[in-house]
Amino acid sequence: MKISNHITYPEAIHSNTAKRKGIDNTPNEAQVEAMRLLAEKIFEPLREWVGGPIKVNSFFRSEALNEAIGGSVTSQHCKGQAIDIDDVYGRKSNAEMYNWIKDNLDFDQMIWEFGTDMQPNWVHVSYVSEDKNRNKCLKAYKEHGKTKYKVISS
Repeated sequence: MKISNHITYPEAIHSNTAKRKGIDNTPNEAQVEAMRLLAEKIFEPLREWVGGPIKVNSFFRSEALNEAIGGSVTSQHCKGQAIDIDDVYGRKSNAEMYNWIKDNLDFDQMIWEFGTDMQPNWVHVSYVSEDKNRNKCLKAYKEHGKTKYKVISS
């Protein structure tokens, strides 16, 4: 089964933590549909622009998995509405992908995940629906060991 032309179902639900801890990371039908919508509206247009593969760090997370990794209780990953991507193939940088999405696509929320002012370590992007997307841009940073978010634009 495929989520989109370039994301397989196993890739979309993969988690080393889930495997190690024996956590079921199987999405329901509504979550799979949300994943397909995000892939269609965000991932596939981005991949076409990049011109090659993009690493998917994290896509779907069951609530049990999200809790095990210390994710936000409101994480859109649990709804199949968020994906974390990373340039590991050297085609476009994370900063270039972040800026291209911001300038060219409709999205709900996008997070410049840690890194430096010039380059995030990875990019988190979510998609809900055309009428509910907020096009909100945030920057994640650590303060006293806790993750905080600063609004960049909305």
